[in-house]
Amino acid sequence: MPRIGTVRSRARRLTRVAAHISAHLDEPLDLRGLAAVACLSPYHFHRLYRATWRETVSGTLARLRLDRAAVELTTTSHPLSTIARRAGYGSLAAFSRAFAAAYGAPPGRWRAARSQTKQTAMQIEVVERSPMRIAYLAHVGPHHAIGPTFERLYAWAAPRGLTGPPAMGVAVYLDDARKTAPENLRSEAAITVPNDEPGDDQVHVRVLSGGRYAVLRLNGPYAGLNAAYAALFEWFEAWGGTRGEGPIVEVYFNDPHTTAPADRETEIRLPLA
Repeated sequence: MPRIGTVRSRARRLTRVAAHISAHLDEPLDLRGLAAVACLSPYHFHRLYRATWRETVSGTLARLRLDRAAVELTTTSHPLSTIARRAGYGSLAAFSRAFAAAYGAPPGRWRAARSQTKQTAMQIEVVERSPMRIAYLAHVGPHHAIGPTFERLYAWAAPRGLTGPPAMGVAVYLDDARKTAPENLRSEAAITVPNDEPGDDQVHVRVLSGGRYAVLRLNGPYAGLNAAYAALFEWFEAWGGTRGEGPIVEVYFNDPHTTAPADRETEIRLPLA
């Protein structure tokens, strides 16, 4: 088992790299440049990065850019050529092949598909959920922009051995997006941790309360979350219940670094009184 000092050093290096990637996702990024950010040789950085994430740097960049493209396809009217260029592809044909390989459909068909709302609406149930002990980083800004904060959190957690099963990713949305300006929304990017995990000066640890929730289970890419929320709120209004005071919670049952978009499983929990 690595020494505590070694674990902390790895976490600091990977956190710097995760923050750099998130801040420069539209710029050319390569192994040598990211190794310099980590203050490691390209050889040692490549070994550390792949051992930690089980994917290469190029794999990370492709995943993050395609995930962002999937959200843009469902939430904007940007031309496919613009989205392809932002995803780092020089031609629409290359982007279409890569997107179809990751998401199971070419980008045009993905954008046109609007059947997810009806499909997910059938998976809602009212259940009790237990408390969870979470390690988290605070995020301020639009909910859909929380991804980079999760990358930084996982860079902290992975060297500590906290990212594999039974750990789950958790997003805690503290403000109501219908009442708060997007730039002021507070949330937490979190991961479940054992009772003996203390956290540190970067990442805080707390217990997230359990309770009674309306729960929607989404099977598939995170880009389907907008449609899932529409289905959940439509169901809730028709159901006529009373919303609880706690935050909305998303629970991610898979590690996105190693799980294809089509195989991801997410649970949205709406608190009930």
